[in-house]
Amino acid sequence: MNTHDTQRSVRESHEGDTEALRLAVIVASTREGRFAPTVAAWFLRQTAHRHDLAVDVIDLAEARLPEGLSGRPGPEVSEVAGRIDAADAFVVITPEYNHSYPASLKTAIDWHYAEWRAKPVGFVSYGGLSGGLRAVEHLRQVYAELHAVTVRDTVSFHGARSCFDASGEPLDPAGPEAAVKTMLDQLAWWGRTLRDGKTVRPYAA
Repeated sequence: MNTHDTQRSVRESHEGDTEALRLAVIVASTREGRFAPTVAAWFLRQTAHRHDLAVDVIDLAEARLPEGLSGRPGPEVSEVAGRIDAADAFVVITPEYNHSYPASLKTAIDWHYAEWRAKPVGFVSYGGLSGGLRAVEHLRQVYAELHAVTVRDTVSFHGARSCFDASGEPLDPAGPEAAVKTMLDQLAWWGRTLRDGKTVRPYAA
């Protein structure tokens, strides 16, 4: 995925807001032959009409963060850190590996701490029978430790490769489109509420 092609900078009024919510979309899978680009491209099409969101895609396959956490952070870590810090909210697009989430995502989370704090996180998951939901439940515990807020509703694709046609569109789009609207509406509420709250009273962990 080309990160720069998928970034949008939007400043428009929405329900009284004067600045769009800065949403970082984190694509977690880095495996060769991954299905993540199909899911991510579909999700980004769902955000295209949301003038309340300014989207930045952080594809971990492109970020190439160091696998270990030892030593001084390099430029790759610093660049991702700046983008996470600039975001008001996050959507994590993740598969399920062995009942949990990818090591690449854990590395991206663990390289940072304060950058996640007091911000909301939503999830788009995919996998086999569970649709990646076991990965999401593990991630909720991790993000709670980072003082982030995870929204209740998720988007999940069960048997993901069989859910999409050759053009990358869901075979039955109504359910996923309704789910993504619900999740983004919750995320936007939390994102604006926490952003506005921190301007009045900074969050102290």
